[in-house]
Parts: sequence; C-alpha cells; structure tokens
Amino acid sequence: MTVMNLEHDMELRHLEHFVAVAEERSFTRAAAGLHLVQSALSVSIRSLERELGGRLFDRTTHYVKLTDAGRALLVEARNALAAADAARDAVAAVHGGLRGTVRVGIMHSMTLIDLAAVLTRYHRERPQVQIVPSAAQGGSTELARQVIDGRLDLAFAALPSDYPPGLTVHPLASEPMLLACPEDHPLARRRVVPLAELDGERFVDFPPGWGTRLGVDRLFLESGVRREVTVEVADVPTVVELVRAGFGFAFLSESLASGSRAVALRPVRPEPAFVISLVTASDRRPSAAAQALIDLILTTFTGPKPSA
Repeated sequence: MTVMNLEHDMELRHLEHFVAVAEERSFTRAAAGLHLVQSALSVSIRSLERELGGRLFDRTTHYVKLTDAGRALLVEARNALAAADAARDAVAAVHGGLRGTVRVGIMHSMTLIDLAAVLTRYHRERPQVQIVPSAAQGGSTELARQVIDGRLDLAFAALPSDYPPGLTVHPLASEPMLLACPEDHPLARRRVVPLAELDGERFVDFPPGWGTRLGVDRLFLESGVRREVTVEVADVPTVVELVRAGFGFAFLSESLASGSRAVALRPVRPEPAFVISLVTASDRRPSAAAQALIDLILTTFTGPKPSA
C-alpha cells in the first residue's frame, strides 16, 4: 500500500491515533497524549481495523502489541503523516515562512562539530519552526533505526560503516580514536602503541549500539586481537574516571575527552576512527523545514554543493 493510497483511503486522524498507540504501547497513554478520552481512541482504532480488514493490535489487560499487519502498517502510516506535514509546510512557506516541527536525533557527545551554533542560526532565521532534539540510549544504531521508521527526520550518528538500507549518509567530520590509559601507566610514556600489545587487556567501553564501540569491536576482530570489556557505561566522563581509576583502558577521541587531564591519550596503530555523519531517510521526502535544516548542516560542515 503506497503513501498516496493510504492518504486517499482513510482519514489522517485515524493514522495519527494508530501511530500514537503503537509508539506508546498503551491506549491510556496514547489517549492522554492526544487529548482524547480513551473510548474515542478505541473507536478510531476499531474503525481503522474495519477499513483495513484485520486487527492491528493484540490487546490484553496487561499489554498492547502490534500484530504483523500493524507492524506492516506502521512504516506506511508514518510516511503518510510525514507527507501530509510536508504538504502543509510547503503551503505555509508560500504564505509567510516555514513552520512545523523537525525531530533531530543527537548523540550523547557532539563536541567534534558545533551543532549548537547551527541550531541557533537556524532558529534565528526560521523562528516559527520547532526543533525537537532527542538522544537514544541505544546510541547510533538506535538513532539510525528511528530515522528509517520515521520517528526522526534526521540524526547525527557515528557508525563505523555498513549503515542499514533506507538511509542516506553524509559524513561530516572525523578524527582518530586514541588509547586512554592512566597517566602513570607504562603505555602513557609510549609515542605509539601497537594494537597487538593490547591483546587480552581489560577495557571500559560504551554500550554495544554506540558507534565508537562498534568501530573498536570491528578493529579488534579484523586484527585478530582479543580484549575484555569489563565495564559498559553510557557516559563519557564516567569512562574517563573509570580509566583513571584503573578499571581498564578505553578508546576516546580528543573531542570526546576534551577538558579532561585525568588520563593520557596515545595513538594506536592501526587506529579506529570516529566519524560523525548526518543520516536521513532515502525513501521519504523530508518536510520543507527539515530540508532547510539538512541543507544548512551540509553547507556548514561539508561546504557548498558544487554547481551543475
């Protein structure tokens, strides 16, 4: 079923109600967020199910779960709602400037690029657009997934490579990852540390979905070098403190460790890289407001597009 068919065959409000229940996994919470009484929301969902000829949710007193049909509809419903928002934005742009909301996924540490300056400029030039930034506990992997399924309009991510299909990836900036070790450790006196010398060592690292973790895991696997991740934390300052206390080594870029003098940073050969990219959906047209932000980000960090 295409986006255009969805928009033609059913009212957008039914799709909005369906997406709200799917995301909240609760009729009660979805109704509160939509400012509806729960009975009205239930009627709307039943109407949608009748129109489509199948159940969209498995419902019990304890949980609400999408059926196979519901999972298939969710992506198309989000695309249909995004298309409707884009149409409204286009009309608003003709009648006095861009409006709407842009949902931006951000990583827990973005010091390599000055995102705040870009968002400040965008807000100054387009004050009627609301920017909603959000981070993801699952790191870059989760951010990429949320762009694909329509929960985010764009996101900044740092996966080492092999982004999932359905994304357009724009590399923005990169820097090498360095070995972080206590300042009194023998490796702190080395100019360069061969990766092979870290075989079997203990490490403090970020959760598996984070781009930095994926890049380091891949480097060790491809080099045939073993390491033991003894602690996982989703916070850069805590990683630094644990390294300083001797819980293990870590890989950090200079921007991630900026302002910290508690650990020594040494180059490793071969070295992992930290690459921040802008990711957008390749099969979904962004709203006018989102496209304006995408263009500003790319112009700021990669330079103007070459003329045809």
